[in-house]
Amino acid sequence: MATKIIEQQPNMIDTFREFKETKNIDRTTLVSVLEESFRNVIAKIFGSDANFDVIVNPDKGDFEIYRNRIVVADGEVADENKEISLTEAQKIESDYELGEEVSERVDFAKFGRRAILNLRQTLASKILELEHDNLYNKYKDRVGEIVTGEVYQIWKREVLVIDDEGNELILPKSEQIPNDQYRKNEAIKAVIERVTNDNNNPKIVLSRTSTLFLQRLLEQEVPEIAEGLVAIKKIARIPGERAKIAVESFDDRIDPVGACVGVKGSRVHGIVRELCNENLDVVNYTQNIKLFIQRSLAPAQINNIVLNEEEHKAEVYLLPDQVSLAIGRNGQNIKLASMLTEYTIDVFRELEDVDNEDIYLDEFNDEIDQWVIDAIKAIGMDTAKQVINAPREMLITKADLEEETVDHLINVLKAEFEK
Repeated sequence: MATKIIEQQPNMIDTFREFKETKNIDRTTLVSVLEESFRNVIAKIFGSDANFDVIVNPDKGDFEIYRNRIVVADGEVADENKEISLTEAQKIESDYELGEEVSERVDFAKFGRRAILNLRQTLASKILELEHDNLYNKYKDRVGEIVTGEVYQIWKREVLVIDDEGNELILPKSEQIPNDQYRKNEAIKAVIERVTNDNNNPKIVLSRTSTLFLQRLLEQEVPEIAEGLVAIKKIARIPGERAKIAVESFDDRIDPVGACVGVKGSRVHGIVRELCNENLDVVNYTQNIKLFIQRSLAPAQINNIVLNEEEHKAEVYLLPDQVSLAIGRNGQNIKLASMLTEYTIDVFRELEDVDNEDIYLDEFNDEIDQWVIDAIKAIGMDTAKQVINAPREMLITKADLEEETVDHLINVLKAEFEK
């Protein structure tokens, strides 16, 4: 019959059994942890646990401990933990002889209160270590996934979220959408931003402001994305305010923008609500950077774009009534367009033409040196009105021309239209 632990012990094993049920620890790990905990205490008491057998039965809440010692002649016991005299051995079984191994059951209760407390502390430490290992192993490879949890506690700098297994996840203030309002026990969605394990203290950090959160929501709502027919190429977000998404189709029969938006916006309605009414602009992606910038600045109508690809800068020219559309409320539209295209965008007003007539620069080679015309054309301007409407300083800098040359150029062109 197995030796029962003294009065304090069953409660301790019951507690560990409850931990097993709530933390989903398998039986093999449970037995191993309990055995290791007992061995740690035994080693502290006897100096070594190598000659002890520990048999744990967590299902019944009991255990057995046996100490194995070699029988030696009376008076020749050098290590009482590993050796036993013949006389003492024969008190246990009368037929023991020299050199035989004696296996004697040990009553853990006789180790005293200190040993029991030591065992409790060791178990608590092992439990905490297992809990941390399980939490880290569960989430370490899930960065970028969406998780749904329950709001458990709301603090000034972060929100504590509990997953379906009772694990604690953190949603920092910096990762919350500004208009987010949380209530205890309500369910929220977020993406797993990062998982750390400093000093064996795992920390699962969530985010609702990440562009990846918006991407995962779109993947859930748009079947064409999940099936690989439509790809999300780039996303720019001002969380809770506005976002721009560039998409591309791998099937000519599928309109990527229409697929993402859905009929009357049906596919983005749920996402917009989830993101606190964040406005979503979906545009067609293209590798033609001028066209991509033009699409990114919608709904503004662009007259001309001058690129500096080395510095990733773009000068955009629009009619006066289009400038405010390009910039957007609080500068959101141009900021998101810059984020999406990865180009710094500067907006310039152009004078509105009374008529649509324009003249190619090559028509002026009788009054303007051809090398000057070629220098202007090299920065993306082919017609007289494009030059007239461009900033003088830009012409000097971009075309690398002398001020006198630029002034002569502008005067010749203006004179033609004044006629």
